[in-house]
Amino acid sequence: MEKLVVNGQKPLNGEIYISGAKNAAVAIIPAALLIDGPCRIENVPDIKDIRTLKDILASLGAEVQYEDKNTIDINSQSVNSYTAPYELVKSMRASYYLLGALLGKFKRAEVSLPGGCDFGFRPIDQHIKGFEAMGAKVEIEHGVIKVYAEELTGCQIYMDVVSVGATINLMLAAARAKGTTIIENAAKEPHVVDVANFLNAMGANIKGAGTDVIKIKGVDSLAGGATYSIIPDMIEAGTFMVAAAATKGDVAIRNIIPKHMESLTAKLIEMNIKVIEGEDWIRVIGCDNLQKANIKTLPYPGFPTDLHPPVAVLLCLAEGTSTITEGVWDSRFQYAEELKRMGAHIKVEGRMAVIEGTPQLSGAPVRATDLRAGAAMVIAGLVAQGTTEIYDVKYIDRGYEDLEAKLKGLGADITRVDD
Repeated sequence: MEKLVVNGQKPLNGEIYISGAKNAAVAIIPAALLIDGPCRIENVPDIKDIRTLKDILASLGAEVQYEDKNTIDINSQSVNSYTAPYELVKSMRASYYLLGALLGKFKRAEVSLPGGCDFGFRPIDQHIKGFEAMGAKVEIEHGVIKVYAEELTGCQIYMDVVSVGATINLMLAAARAKGTTIIENAAKEPHVVDVANFLNAMGANIKGAGTDVIKIKGVDSLAGGATYSIIPDMIEAGTFMVAAAATKGDVAIRNIIPKHMESLTAKLIEMNIKVIEGEDWIRVIGCDNLQKANIKTLPYPGFPTDLHPPVAVLLCLAEGTSTITEGVWDSRFQYAEELKRMGAHIKVEGRMAVIEGTPQLSGAPVRATDLRAGAAMVIAGLVAQGTTEIYDVKYIDRGYEDLEAKLKGLGADITRVDD
């Protein structure tokens, strides 16, 4: 068991380079199962979820090799199984992308119900509805989702709710289905676009990704043979933007797409933080008098739910009363009790948190209740007076590459130790 030890009140200064997008990579790697040949994927984040997916693909018969820590070569020509092993699948939410990829390749898939972070009920009914509309039968037996079809046929699917996971999963299955599939009320997140661009680079025919209507004309096979580079991670970028603001630092965040950060940038400016944009970078300069703000998370291009916990730390330090309304998940406020241990004033009522600003947080033992809550605990430790010990860092490792090293490079006093 490991923990992070943070000695706070040290402003972050310097520049940081952002890794590839975790939320894109965990879909693109399963998508490689659809390809009947080799492909190379660059700018892959070196995180636990990716290493787990590598092991899952290898267990299915794929040849998976690292060219370097951020470049993976995958050849799925020898894949001979449509059953993903429970012992690997159980640890990550994004394992459900194996359903769409294996269904598209074999017309069959058996995958255990996904694990990962626990912050509320997250159904996969939209995935199932779409698979059934394409002609598949779906059964859930003893915690395993079994999907099979004589033939996958293109159709029109209207998503009852905007779902990133379902949009991508249906896109994967439809890429090699017979005919044209139209997904309406589709998610528009940048990683949805990235998955579509990857598949198109490998021979798929997908149009409209990034809008609320995606059209997929099925192809018989995806030849592959191409190299694809994953987009920068907007959530990692946002985490460092918030950390710079919270510590009253001055940090340039490089290798990003500033347009992806617009909802966060607008809120930081509203809170009196200086934000300067370049072509592929953003500089954040903290201030002494943070102003209150009201935030509601929404599907893209709204405020990202994954930046909700880190921004909550910033609101804890702002003058006056702020609110956060969670508009995506049923509950994402488990971190609130941990911040209270550090002196934060948070009251949670259903999907809303009311936060009374306080001038100072104090170091305390806390735990990461999920991936993004873990990032929030790190930021809280960076601004707190004294020492903060963060437990359950396994969640943080699922989604942030070299977090301690990057923070140390900006002047943070953070150490990973065996507990």
